[in-house]
Amino acid sequence: MTGEATQTLEMHERMPNFDYEAPTTLKAALELLARPGEVRPLAGGTDIIDQLKNNRRNADLVVDMKRVPELLKLEMNGVGLRIGSAVSCSAVHKFTSTHGIFPALSEASELVGSVHIQNRASIGGNVCNAAPSADTIPALLIHEAVAHTASASGGREIPLIDFFAGPGQTVLEKGEILKELLLPSPSKQTASAYLRFIPRNEMDIAVAGVGSLIEVDPANGIVTRARIALASVAPTPVRAYAAEELLEGAVIDAATIDKIADLAVEAAVPITDVRGSAEYRKELIRVLTKRTLNICLERLA
Repeated sequence: MTGEATQTLEMHERMPNFDYEAPTTLKAALELLARPGEVRPLAGGTDIIDQLKNNRRNADLVVDMKRVPELLKLEMNGVGLRIGSAVSCSAVHKFTSTHGIFPALSEASELVGSVHIQNRASIGGNVCNAAPSADTIPALLIHEAVAHTASASGGREIPLIDFFAGPGQTVLEKGEILKELLLPSPSKQTASAYLRFIPRNEMDIAVAGVGSLIEVDPANGIVTRARIALASVAPTPVRAYAAEELLEGAVIDAATIDKIADLAVEAAVPITDVRGSAEYRKELIRVLTKRTLNICLERLA
């Protein structure tokens, strides 16, 4: 037996035993999720399967959500963009890029792992995994996404910024799932962008990431709305509120962007680890904030 085959066999031996269900209705899915014990929803599987293999999570039952129609909806209506929690990253990227909407989300959804992972991984799963480094979350935050949940006892609407309780933790309760994300339609004078820094060209976790959004009054060039969200520099994704407040009501130029970048850094509370020091991450936030704001300006020109 080759070394590679031995390693594959060992990985299968480490996988704990659990039951598996693949319901085809939301009602059936919620009934399964309400069962006693550790019940884990699977919206893509690219995170949860690895976590189970490595004993970072456990499960008595895994519920595959990929066959529930309500969780597979992806549509733009008069209210905004509706993304079912089981919709794949590649589907979101194709939809947003084809329609020329929510550019930051279009960019971020194309950065989640490889093409193969993007075809399987879901935006909802990326959100519920609650990794501080998740690429799609800053893009969702600057577009003011609202999480719509569902459970056997009803549903909730939660602004996405309030959805995260810590690294790998959300405010979802036992038996409650993320049903969909709703992003309100931006005005025509709105532009957004997302950038991250990774050591390799692809298939890596962000050392730092920044999503920026601005809405500008074309009559006078004044910013009427600003949103800046940061990834991988705090226990949860964060908004740079002070930077947003300074930017709103200002005419955006090079000097203003420099000030905004400094304020964005102040919102970061990064750690030092093998991928970069805290100071390095702060400098990345400064650079990426400037770049995303300049991209927004170019898109409005």
